[in-house]
Amino acid sequence: MDVDLRENFSAGIRIATGDSNTPTSTNQSLGLANQAQGGNFSKYAIWLDRGFLKYELGGQPNKNLAVTMGRFDNPFFSTEIIWDDDIGFDGVALQGRYQVAKGLTPFFAGGAFPVYNTDFNFASNQPSKFRSDDKWLYAAQGGVEWKVARKIEFKVGAAYYDFRDIEGKLSDPFVPLTAQDAGNTDISRPAFAQKGNTYRPIRDIIPTADNDFGTSRQFQYFGLATKFRDLAITSRLDFNHFEPIQLSLLGEYVKNLAWDENDIDAIAVNNRGPINPTTGVGRYEGGDTAWIAGVRVGKPKFEKLWDWSLGVSYRHVESDAVVDGFVDSDFGGGGTNVEGYTLYGGVALSPNVSFALRWMSANELAGPPLKTDVFQIEVNGKF
Repeated sequence: MDVDLRENFSAGIRIATGDSNTPTSTNQSLGLANQAQGGNFSKYAIWLDRGFLKYELGGQPNKNLAVTMGRFDNPFFSTEIIWDDDIGFDGVALQGRYQVAKGLTPFFAGGAFPVYNTDFNFASNQPSKFRSDDKWLYAAQGGVEWKVARKIEFKVGAAYYDFRDIEGKLSDPFVPLTAQDAGNTDISRPAFAQKGNTYRPIRDIIPTADNDFGTSRQFQYFGLATKFRDLAITSRLDFNHFEPIQLSLLGEYVKNLAWDENDIDAIAVNNRGPINPTTGVGRYEGGDTAWIAGVRVGKPKFEKLWDWSLGVSYRHVESDAVVDGFVDSDFGGGGTNVEGYTLYGGVALSPNVSFALRWMSANELAGPPLKTDVFQIEVNGKF
């Protein structure tokens, strides 16, 4: 529901289903018993998926300035190799666009988004307390929409995503005697993850007689082995010579500027190659780069019976290019450290109902080989 509050203010709210409160999917498996809901014909949970307040000036397609606060849609021009389609952003965002010449419209977006706020009472199960260490995302994007010719349009944007304190941090030395004993950096481990990123131990556990000098009762936690400061270039080229059929070329390139191979190799516990007989461990094989390229042909928006769309794309997402907890949750089972192709086809069964098939084939890049093929059948209705 979108609500006009007048005087340039508006608000929005959206509910969604889902097996859990994961940020990357609203899929609900029928019959699945999870988190005290579902299974045996019991009821399913409904989540608050969006809830925001917006103030806008201009209100025109080529002249607008908006500030949004709360939980809202992704404000950035991007693809699923960095942000899943279901991702909602918490925080505040500023977006603007202004046509400076006929067919030439620069745009920008930026904001501050809390990723994880620490409990002020951490650790809640022991008398000693530790410093609050919140995780944030600060992001900005600038770009331009250009009407190259009467039936050719081009859009390109450059974004910088700065994740603060999202990486795992080594604790002060201590001896956890039980699984409940907390270290001062336990909160630096991810609250949600899919798979693909490289991890490191975050507890500096002292070997003593209490843990058989490091051979038992380690109670270790793991956090991300690298910082993330991503530079992303995203583009789309639309050809409308065959209206109402549109041909679109899509692409995105992402580079993690904070990645350092040698630093990660010294602490990584996964994404390693074959064991070196001399060192007893394999060399770190992860990477810092991701890209996707695709072609789509058909109706960009289904409006009547038998409207159709076909698409194909190929992606290469190295282990530590982006945060695996926020990327596409379907391709390769979700996460990073994958490459492969996607085939898509959809058709409208009415102005508001569509049927689609999607085939995704992925191979793991670093570490032990893993191949994942996912076939999806979708029936979508809107109102």
